[in-house]
Amino acid sequence: MDVTPLYGTIWALFPPIVAILLALLTKEVYSSLFIGILVGSLMYANFDIVGMMEHTISMISSRLGENGGIIIFLICLGIIVCLMQASGCSKAFGKWAAGIIKTKRSSLIFTSLLGLFFCIDDYFNSLTTANIMRPITDQHKVSRARLAYNVDCTAAPICIIAPISSWAAAVASYVPPEVEADGYALFLRAIPFNMYAILTLTMLFTLAALKFDFGPMRGYEYLAEKKGDIYGGTGDMYANIAADQNEDAPGKALDMILPVVVLILGCVFGLIYTGDFFAGEGVGFIEAFSACDAYMGLPIGGLIALVFTVLYYFLRRIINMKQFIQSIPDGAVAMTPALFILTLSWGIEGICRESLGASVFVENAFENTSFPMWLLPPILYLLDAFVSFATGTSWGTFGILIPITFAIFSYQVNDLSMICLSATLAGAVTGDHCSPISETAIMSSTAAQVDFMTHVMTQLPYALFVAFFSVIGFTLMGVFQHWIVTVIMMAVIVLVLCGMKKIYKNKPVQVKYVSKNVKQ
Repeated sequence: MDVTPLYGTIWALFPPIVAILLALLTKEVYSSLFIGILVGSLMYANFDIVGMMEHTISMISSRLGENGGIIIFLICLGIIVCLMQASGCSKAFGKWAAGIIKTKRSSLIFTSLLGLFFCIDDYFNSLTTANIMRPITDQHKVSRARLAYNVDCTAAPICIIAPISSWAAAVASYVPPEVEADGYALFLRAIPFNMYAILTLTMLFTLAALKFDFGPMRGYEYLAEKKGDIYGGTGDMYANIAADQNEDAPGKALDMILPVVVLILGCVFGLIYTGDFFAGEGVGFIEAFSACDAYMGLPIGGLIALVFTVLYYFLRRIINMKQFIQSIPDGAVAMTPALFILTLSWGIEGICRESLGASVFVENAFENTSFPMWLLPPILYLLDAFVSFATGTSWGTFGILIPITFAIFSYQVNDLSMICLSATLAGAVTGDHCSPISETAIMSSTAAQVDFMTHVMTQLPYALFVAFFSVIGFTLMGVFQHWIVTVIMMAVIVLVLCGMKKIYKNKPVQVKYVSKNVKQ
């Protein structure tokens, strides 16, 4: 098929715009992204319906083939999570943790640290952390809204700066081939500049250490601590769900820790293996880590961890064959939302970049421009936050805007392009944190067993607070182009929160129920 006359023109940006507008109108991201793909394919096929269908199928099929390793890795994670639930080791770990956690402050800090430990995947993180810590935080009168915030903050913000995670592989998969550098190595270089993720974690630990909350969250924490109402007026909306489906499961705390450790070590092995660390050519660890193939390395680690978990659990006799067999489809189903989002975002990215030349248009638009490039980081951050807010997905935003970000720099890698990549990643997580259609927000509230809109409305002021300082930070980063700006903004966040605690100290608590389910 001949190249469409629309190639390399502003019309190449039309499909993602359609997807964003539909997501805003329908509050549903899957069909919005799919329609965006169809619109792009229709434009590429010069408005031939049969050609549109052929190109849609061809593009998605090619993307699935190229990124099959990521799919394998995600399914391995889903199966491991199901095996852990079947063995009862999550419950056992929770009982062990309850023995060493004595205060509300320590329960919040331990929840955050546990989220750091489960950095492999945001779904894995949310489900495991919330289910382990929920009985403990309940005991120390932490509101379910506060637990959901903790869980959400140690999901995407952790994964987007974790070298060993499904997010690292996803980001690497969106780096266009025109960039003469490994996508995973670029992800590693961008970590110190990821303002929103690092400031979110700074705020999370500072709030826990200070025992301080503001906005609607302050009211929910007041109800939990002073009135014993951890639900904030909604009552237990999950009372009809069995508290634990594996009361008699014999798993122990160590049975959860070992598979996670093996998963991390297995991924490290897989990454350095693909970076020729064991090839006998004198390649160092750091060099191998930077030159690795994440599409192959992470799946190798996932398969190692899965085989270890199955064999170990069978030897420990904490699962049977029926539970193992059932965990395979259950694990795949648990990862279906992530896989679906990935597939659609790969599709719209490929059509916009390859078929319609969106990157060519952006590259030409910025060539020989007098635009002040130091303003790009805050602009890209805000743009990505908007797109992610509208679509409710970080990964879908990556697929749309990472190629465009690199096109601005004519696919050259330098300090400013790395800062702009970080701004793109940070903005996607920001919008995802604020969005009322965010999948990670839905998963965090479900795992914490709290009303979804309660979680959205209590988390929003915190997310906007960090976003405000992130905009300032990315503006400074565009000027100075040094990671020390991140450290300075971390100190600013801590000082501002300490000052806010003093201001709020004598203010009366305003209690407002957020959920529509509450009778006033």
